[in-house]
Order: sequence, then C-alpha cells, then structure tokens
Amino acid sequence: MPDFEHDLLFLLNDVARLLRVDADKRARAHGMTRAQWGILIWLEREPGISQKELAELLEVEPITVARLVDRLEARGMVERRPDPRDRRIWRLHLSLPAHQMLREINQQRAEMTEMVTQGIDEVSQTIMIEALVRMKATLTRDSHPARRVPDPRHVDGDARESNHSREAPPENHAVPRQPEATEAV
Repeated sequence: MPDFEHDLLFLLNDVARLLRVDADKRARAHGMTRAQWGILIWLEREPGISQKELAELLEVEPITVARLVDRLEARGMVERRPDPRDRRIWRLHLSLPAHQMLREINQQRAEMTEMVTQGIDEVSQTIMIEALVRMKATLTRDSHPARRVPDPRHVDGDARESNHSREAPPENHAVPRQPEATEAV
C-alpha cells in the first residue's frame, strides 16, 4: 500500500489546498476574495496591463477578470483607463486604496510564509524553493510550448532563452512567486 503521507504529488496538492483555504479566510476577513487579492498583486507587478492580458496570465476567461475588476473598481481600488493607441482596450491601474490593501496582503503573505516554514531551516527552504522552481519550469515548458522558459539549471547568460515567461521567472529566490487568481496569495 502506498505511503500517501510521503507521496510528493499528494503532499504538493494538500499543501496548496491548505494554503488556499488559509488565504481565503484571510481575504474574507478583509471583505475580499483570494482572486481579488491575486488581481491586485498582478496589477502592482504589471501596471497598465489590459483585462485580456490579465485573463491570459491568470488562465481564466476574460469575463471572469472583468467581473472581478468591476468589484475592485466599485471599491475604488482599480481604475480602467483607455489605451492611448486602441480605444477598445482598457488598461488597469491601482488606486490609493489598493496600495493600502496591498500592504495588508503583503503582511498576510509574510505571516503565511512564516507559518508554513516554521521549523524548517533556511538551507532546507532554499533547496525546496529551487526544486519547486525546477518543477514549475518543467511543467510550464512541457504544457505551454509557446511560453518557453529558461532551464533553471542553466543560469549563465548564454544558456538562457531570451523569451522569459511571466509564468516562471529565472531562478531568483528574491522574486516572490506570482499567484494566479485562483491560487493562494
């Protein structure tokens, strides 16, 4: 009988699920959803992104992003601005209340990180992060051929591919992981 308590795929799934549940509770405590938090984080990293581009990054339908942005706009956190070159496109920008909420989100993320890494030394955390980055790069490369990402084992300048993806940044542990709308923040 398999040992599910030490099965890598089950553990990855269970940890991700538990983080999503915790992030959902934290977001609800602020009258928001985890998906809304994810959008605010993306807009901080990619100011002026279009709704369509955001939907592609989040791998959701554009209508889903539109509805989430509608709610954030109603709260005064996001504003839509017309694209100067194409009036059919709306560019998304954060407003002051969003920046205030992002400070809280970052505090919550720090608390979640501290909670989940409690009792794990820094060297083990670094090894775990490197392994997860490699797994993500492999899965992204294999499942999204158009989104070629550099192989994290080849970090010298010539070995990297020039088409860096937002899905899997080059191996740099100072850069926080970029959550999807449906992921824990």
